[in-house]
Amino acid sequence: MYIHLTGYPFKSMTRFFSGHRHTFVSTGLLCLFVCTLLQGNSAQSSEGQSTNGAQTQTSPATTAPSQAKTPAPAAGPAGGAPVSSTDYKVGPSDVLSIRVWGEPEFSGPVAVHQDGKFTLPLVGDLQAGGKTPIEIQDIIAAALKKMVVKPLVTVTVQDVGSKKYYLVGQVAHAGEYPLVVPTTILEAIDKSGGLSDFANTKKIYILRGNKRIPFNYKDVHKGKNMDQNILLEPGDHVYVP
Repeated sequence: MYIHLTGYPFKSMTRFFSGHRHTFVSTGLLCLFVCTLLQGNSAQSSEGQSTNGAQTQTSPATTAPSQAKTPAPAAGPAGGAPVSSTDYKVGPSDVLSIRVWGEPEFSGPVAVHQDGKFTLPLVGDLQAGGKTPIEIQDIIAAALKKMVVKPLVTVTVQDVGSKKYYLVGQVAHAGEYPLVVPTTILEAIDKSGGLSDFANTKKIYILRGNKRIPFNYKDVHKGKNMDQNILLEPGDHVYVP
């Protein structure tokens, strides 16, 4: 079915649109171009945000390993000094760590008595005073042969209580120190953190029993009279006035 529209207004509108046809076409093309350009920029912006987001999310995973903490080293016997299993002579008040493989009833820490002996469960008293940890291993293994087939024994010094020296007076950290390895007077003072500002460096002395041994820190520190820098013995008291 066809509808014919006549009349002046309709003809005027027809002439209007016919005259401006090229203008409308140009305007339409321009609008289409602008819309296409805006859509392209929007897509690039979205991709950039996505890429930046991905980088932000992955960056922690990249830096995470650098934040890992290194385990601290295990501490040794009292004072941090190592005890030689072949050279150190066990004495009273030392604490031994005994391990018998597959035999927990014979394993654990034991204290050395004042008579130099220690008590092993189900065995009795065994000699440790004056012996090295290696020698004590053999003593324990021989005592266990009646109860354990081919006993595997390990003995270490858990705590040094028999060999100590003492620092008293004007030092950074006064107190008792384990004498695990050969230690001179100068080394002992350095281990304590050094002398205080008010220390009399020329009047230091070592009390060994009833004997008083002078020590001039200033001279020894300069390399003079080095014969004063003697090795400490168990029970020595170093006084720093």
